[in-house]
Amino acid sequence: MKKLSTALIVFFTCALSFAQPVITKIGTYKCGRQPKQVLFSPDSKFIVLPLLDDNGFDIFSVADKKVIQRINPPDAKKVGFAEGLFIPEKKVFLVSQMTTANVYEYSYPGFQYLRTIPTGGVWSKFIEYSKEKNLLCVSNWCSNDISLIDYDTGKVVRIIKTAAAPRGLLFTENSKYIIALCYEGGKIQKFEVDTGKKVAEISITNSAMRHIAVNKEETKAYISEMYYNKIYEVDLASFKIVREVKTYSHPNTINLYNNRWLFVSNRGPNNPEDYTKRSPVNGKITIIDTQTMQIVKEYEGGNQPTGLDISKKLNILCSSNFQDENIELYEISE
Repeated sequence: MKKLSTALIVFFTCALSFAQPVITKIGTYKCGRQPKQVLFSPDSKFIVLPLLDDNGFDIFSVADKKVIQRINPPDAKKVGFAEGLFIPEKKVFLVSQMTTANVYEYSYPGFQYLRTIPTGGVWSKFIEYSKEKNLLCVSNWCSNDISLIDYDTGKVVRIIKTAAAPRGLLFTENSKYIIALCYEGGKIQKFEVDTGKKVAEISITNSAMRHIAVNKEETKAYISEMYYNKIYEVDLASFKIVREVKTYSHPNTINLYNNRWLFVSNRGPNNPEDYTKRSPVNGKITIIDTQTMQIVKEYEGGNQPTGLDISKKLNILCSSNFQDENIELYEISE
């Protein structure tokens, strides 16, 4: 009986270890030029697509499987729409425009224009929100800083200097700190929100840090890095890289599913003539088991997969193909 019990334990342990997610393609759908990011709405009825080389952002209906609306913010002709953020408790959606360094706010539901929020920086990209501090934080690529903005007034309360080209952001420890990823500066930096003082830093020469995701316990962060093609696991208590895994070329956006599986959009190798042109081969979607920090699956995407988001409600993955001007939907099952 004891041998049988041991065998059953081993069997179920092995079964659980091999219970990997499977993604099944639903379809590919057209959108505007250079979809930079994709975001499921809080109710998962829509996917919002900020367009880098077009005059606004597209609204894709998940039920109808098509773009049903193009929203043109103020100064839409200047293009450059990079990143978005839903804040469910405020019932709003925000989108950044690099060329004007503005953030535009819309109601959700409804996508009615509410206001324009200047960031005070140059070439604004990523947006993060602190519920505890009621602050927005926006990374400014060309002025090498991040803007802390009072949500209610829309006024900049502090600008924090960073290493070159900050992008990904994360509030931590009940928003006592903000972490900034510096793409050209090769650094992961941690600042006090109330003072702007830098309290910790991880530096890797030539690295190109892009996007950050955190586990639900907020003990570990995962960071995509595009120069060495790696995903780093950072212990947030010690603020040190504890594990890493090499992935396919140019990992971009990442998303943690079921607090274990890290989905990664890999853009693929650069065009030798110019990195802004079509890649010589398509990119890939990679799945990493964060328990082992090993790649368990890879799927071919389109040309330069960039944006990536997951609807936990629908178990649907969406990724955008920057050069193909389309998005792909996948069903996730385990």
